[in-house]
Amino acid sequence: MGNLNICVVGVGGVGGYFGGKLAHAFSPHLDSSVNIFFVARGKHLEAIKKNGLVLKSPEFGRMTCKPRFAAEKISDLPEIDVFLICVKGYDLMDVATSVRDRIKENSVMIAPLNGADIQERLRDEIKTGIILPTCAYLSSYIEEPGVVVHIGNPGKMIFGRDPDHPDHIPHEIFRLLEKASIIYEWRDDANPAIWEKYIFIASFGLISARYNRTLGEILEDNSLKKKVIGIMNEIHSIALKKNIGLPDGIIDLSLKKAGMFPRNTQTSLQRDIHQKKGKSESELFGGTIVTLGEKLGIPTPITKEIYQELEKA
Repeated sequence: MGNLNICVVGVGGVGGYFGGKLAHAFSPHLDSSVNIFFVARGKHLEAIKKNGLVLKSPEFGRMTCKPRFAAEKISDLPEIDVFLICVKGYDLMDVATSVRDRIKENSVMIAPLNGADIQERLRDEIKTGIILPTCAYLSSYIEEPGVVVHIGNPGKMIFGRDPDHPDHIPHEIFRLLEKASIIYEWRDDANPAIWEKYIFIASFGLISARYNRTLGEILEDNSLKKKVIGIMNEIHSIALKKNIGLPDGIIDLSLKKAGMFPRNTQTSLQRDIHQKKGKSESELFGGTIVTLGEKLGIPTPITKEIYQELEKA
């Protein structure tokens, strides 16, 4: 296969889990054919440079993951073949701008973010290269600088063909993921999986953030539950208009999924807003639904009301 350079941009919960497993599997001391690079910031970066990334998980306990090199800026790295972009949605376009001039025709980008239109957003900014539509299922977070904790079931990545490069199947990436014991699923069309996740996280994310209620509290409050269902219906209508096939009974399935979480589970959007972090993914959820609704002629009154209230907060 020759030397392959992979850059993990954002080494938080998602990037720390997938990137950590890749760095451990392709340690510079074990395999020189694949180089794993991290891009991180602040004290987290300092700890990684000093001690490596510590990844804790019920899968394997604890392991130290040392990339070939960790940097604050992508410009400090050599030529990259595969970008695994794992930043929050509000940082996505800054990353797209920073990598745009480094993308070649055969470069591959994988961005398992929470949005429904991540691939399209990247393609608007980056005209060349291969961008694989992707979503991920896992629960993980930064415990302290240099330490990422994964809880629950093993993480899983679902990705599929780039509409602009439908003949490209990333066999090299399959091999890398398998060697790193990363569960993945390749689909000809990943959009149904992306939207199935989106209808869940966007609806509960917006309502939990607006009213500062946990998943269990929302399900127990008929008024809030009704709002969640209303947002799900709006997203479902948009998906149907875009000819994205979702499972029958997707709304009931999503409500049942929420009921499987502990009652006190908070969404990441809820935490970001009520911890006053200054940035949140409300635009990725509310803004996307409202914009797509206007573009496709789908009314989204519930989402619009909640999104506007969050923007004022």
